[in-house]
Amino acid sequence: MVMGEAGSGSARRGSQPNGLEETMRGRLGRECVYVPSCRLGLFVALRHWCPPGGRVLMSPVNDDVIFFVVLAAGLRPVQAPLNPLDASIDVAAVPEETWGTLSAVLTTNLYGNPDPAPELRARCDALGIPLFEDAAHAIGSEVGGRPVGAWGDASVFSLSKHVGAQTGGILSVADPELRETLRDTRDALLTPSRTASELAHAVRPYAEAAVRRLGLRRAAWATLGLLGLAERDGIRMPLRPEALAGAVRAAPDLTAHDPWVRVDMHTYRQTSGPLRLHRVRRCLGRLDEVLEASREGTELLWSTRWARPPEHGRAQPLFRVPLLVADRDAAIAALARRGIVVGYLYDPPLDDYAGEEFTDPSPAPEAARWFARHALPVDPLRAREAVAVLERSGARPADLPRGLARPGATANGPGPSRD
Repeated sequence: MVMGEAGSGSARRGSQPNGLEETMRGRLGRECVYVPSCRLGLFVALRHWCPPGGRVLMSPVNDDVIFFVVLAAGLRPVQAPLNPLDASIDVAAVPEETWGTLSAVLTTNLYGNPDPAPELRARCDALGIPLFEDAAHAIGSEVGGRPVGAWGDASVFSLSKHVGAQTGGILSVADPELRETLRDTRDALLTPSRTASELAHAVRPYAEAAVRRLGLRRAAWATLGLLGLAERDGIRMPLRPEALAGAVRAAPDLTAHDPWVRVDMHTYRQTSGPLRLHRVRRCLGRLDEVLEASREGTELLWSTRWARPPEHGRAQPLFRVPLLVADRDAAIAALARRGIVVGYLYDPPLDDYAGEEFTDPSPAPEAARWFARHALPVDPLRAREAVAVLERSGARPADLPRGLARPGATANGPGPSRD
C-alpha cells in the first residue's frame, strides 16, 4: 500500500468522531472509519486496493469530482454502459474483453437507485478484483436483501446528503483487520482544522435557512458568479485539459488534483473539529425520520407519469427521484420560479465531457446520454410541491427511443417503457 503525500502532523489523530462509526457499523454490520468527506474516503480505498495504472469500471453519469478522485489515485476510468431508465450499470452490456482488463469496479447508486451489486460482486469475485460502492446517495437503499454498501470490499457514504450535515463521510470495509491501516492512511492525508472554517460551518445552516425563507437562492448564486466565487459555469466544472494532463502525469497524487477534487467542498480533507462533529451527530440522529419521509416522497413521485419505477418491491428512500421529462430546462425553470432548485445533474456523461485522453469511453454511450439529458432529479422531501409545479407547467414525459428500449428488467432495475 502507498499512503500518498502526508498531511500536517497537527492534523493527525484529530477530533474523534465518537459514536458516528459505531452508528454506521450498526447499520451495515461492517467496520467503519470516519472521513471528512466521501471523496476522501474513496481516494483512501482506491489507493489501498488498486495498483497505479489500474483500470476502474464506473458510470459515466456521475459527479465529475468522483472522476477526478479516480484520476488522482493514479487509475484509468473505464466508462460502463448503463440502463437508460435509472443509469445503473448494465452488467450484460459490458464487453467480455473489458472485464479481463479491470483492476476494480466502482458503483454509483445514482440518486439512491442501487446498481446491480450482487451481479457485480459475482463478477469481481470471479476476476479476483475489488468492488467499491459509492453510496453517497444511497445511505438508506437496499439491493439483494442487503443495505447498499454491504456488498463491496469497501464502500463510502456521504453525511452531507440524506443526513444533511454538509460535512463528513464514512468509509466502510468488509475486512475488519484493515480498519487501523485505513485510518492511518486517512490521517496522513488530513489537513488541520481551522477555527474560521469551523465557525463558518456552524453558522451556515442559519444563513441557508434565511436565504430559503426570503426566496433569495437564485440571487445568492448570481452574486457568487459576479464575484467570481462560483466554480462551475454550468453543470460540469471546467476540465482544463492541459493542466489536468500535468496532474495525471504526477498521479497518484491528491494534492496535484486538488483544484478539481475540492470543487464544491474545499474542506474535503480537513480534520473535522468539534463543531462539525457535533452537527454530524445531531443530524445522524434524525436519519431514520428523514429516510421515512424520503420513502413517502419517492412513492408519490414514482406514481407520476414522468417516472419509471421498478416493477417490484417497496420504494427506496431515494435522495433524489429522477423524473424523465422531454424539456428538462423548461421544467427546471418552472420549479425555480417556485423556489425549488434542481441540482445533482450530470450532463454530459463523463466520456463526452473528458474525452479519450482521460478515460475509456462507453461501448454503448447512447443510454447514458439520453438519461443525462432527460433526468430531472427531484427532492422527495418536496414531492408534492414539485408535482404541482410540473402539472401546471405542462411538463411532458420523455419518450424512450425505440433503440434503447429494454425487453425486460434487470435484477434491480425498471422494466420496459410505459409510453
